[in-house]
This record gives sequence, structure tokens and C-alpha cells, in this order.
Amino acid sequence: MEKLSYHLDAFEGPLDLLLHLIEKNKLNIYDILISELLEQYLEHIRLMQEQDLEVAGEFLDMASRLVQIKSASLLPKHEEAEELKKELSGQLIEYKKCKIIARQLSAGLSFDSYCREPEKIKADLRYRRTHEPQVLTAAYLAALGRGKAKLPPSEEAFSGIVRRRIVSVGSKIIGVMRRLWSGKSLRYEQVFDGAADKSELVATFLAVLELIKGKRVRLEGEGQEQTLTLIQPGTRKGEETAGENG
Repeated sequence: MEKLSYHLDAFEGPLDLLLHLIEKNKLNIYDILISELLEQYLEHIRLMQEQDLEVAGEFLDMASRLVQIKSASLLPKHEEAEELKKELSGQLIEYKKCKIIARQLSAGLSFDSYCREPEKIKADLRYRRTHEPQVLTAAYLAALGRGKAKLPPSEEAFSGIVRRRIVSVGSKIIGVMRRLWSGKSLRYEQVFDGAADKSELVATFLAVLELIKGKRVRLEGEGQEQTLTLIQPGTRKGEETAGENG
């Protein structure tokens, strides 16, 4: 056999090294001479170790496998060795075919010339993290508070403004005139009897002011003795005339 060269090539694995040795020595891949092949294989591993190259475990495993085949072939009945050689030969044949196909593909394809359109993948929006129940409860309460802040205010929030009863001053003017028309005069405090709320009190007060300003009623007396008296149309006219004459 040809002596092993000291130039070490890079091999992808033990099968790649064995295939290199078989092709270099022109051995029959279907009937491998394990004794000759083992010698060169171990020499190659020794050279790798001398040059401080890292020897992968799979290379050492293949070495032990070759030693096992050689040991089995020395026995009187070496059927086991034949089976082991047959298995190794099959692996080498498959590996050689893969190398040929890979060489053919690499000649026609490259990462620079071949590209593929990006595939449209539906996004997985499921939330997969896990949390303690206390954390989830706190997050829920916080989110609930922020949600309420964005809601429109309830009617109760405007109860003091919008929901106040609106009392018309005009309706109170009519009410005061009717009471004075029937009784001729009325104590000032009695005008506010029956007022249900502040709105009605204010409307009644404004109604009295309007009646006094329009000279339709007269406020007489002082303090609690003040009374409202209806001014008759003729009386009001006579007072105005007397005032003008005076």
C-alpha cells in the first residue's frame, strides 16, 4: 500500500476519512482489507494528535470499531467479522452516494443565486406566560379602574347641577297674583309657603321683585309685618296721575 502522506486534510467525519483512504489506495469498497485500512487510519489519528489537532470522539469510536472487526476476523469462525464488514461497507457506499449528490447540487445551486419568497405564517397571538393568581387579580383591578376613568360620568355626578328642578319665574308671578287677587293682601312670608326647594324659593323671590317693579303689587310695613297688596288697575292709574300733579 502507498505510504500515508503527512499532509492532513480536513475530514467531515470518520466515514469521510475511511472513504479517502479506500480511494487513495484503490481498495474495493465491497471487500475492505481491514488490516491494511486500520493501520493507515490509526496513523492518521496519531498525526492529528501530534499536531495538537482535536480528535473528535467519533474518530476514536471508528478506530475501536475497526479493531473489533480485525479481532473478529482472526477467530476460527469469523461470521461476525463478515457481518461487521458488510455493515461498514454499506455505510461507506451510502456516504459516497451522498457526497456525489451534494457535489452535483452545489454545482448548480448556491446561496447567492437561489432564494425563496418568504412564507406567510399566521401569527400566534396566544399568551403563553404564567402568572400567580395574586398578580392577575391586581392587574384586573388596575385595568378595571382605568376603564372606568374613560367612561362618561354617571347621572349621579351631575345631580347637583343638571337634575335640579327648574322653576319658571313667570309661573310664580301668576301664582302670587292669584293668591293676592283672592285675598287682596298677603304677608310677605306667606308668599314662600309651599316652596319645595331652593329653586322654587328663588323663583318666588324674583317673581315678587318683578311684580313690585311693574307696580302691580305694593310691599308695605316693616319686619315681620310686611305685607303684599295687589294694586288695582284704577288705583295705580290715579296714584300715577296724583304723582304727576304733585
